[in-house]
Amino acid sequence: MIYLIREYATPQQLTEMLETLDVYVKLAEDIWGADWFPATQQVSFEALINIRPRQGNPSMMILDPKIRGRVEEIARRLLGDVTWTPPN
Repeated sequence: MIYLIREYATPQQLTEMLETLDVYVKLAEDIWGADWFPATQQVSFEALINIRPRQGNPSMMILDPKIRGRVEEIARRLLGDVTWTPPN
């Protein structure tokens, strides 16, 4: 399920987003990509869309600490406080 999240995600939205990949949600924040793992409240900063040699990012990983911090901040703000129970 794909959602455009501009406000806090609901538990129902998170459950529907997890139907595709089970344990994590694919994120696209502005032009950067990341993954959100709700069970551990962790962000992974690796995605193909992050390869941007002309912008100083030759890797799939977001290398700039400021950008990583901003991506993590947005992910935590929109998804981190969602009360969610993993399926049995």
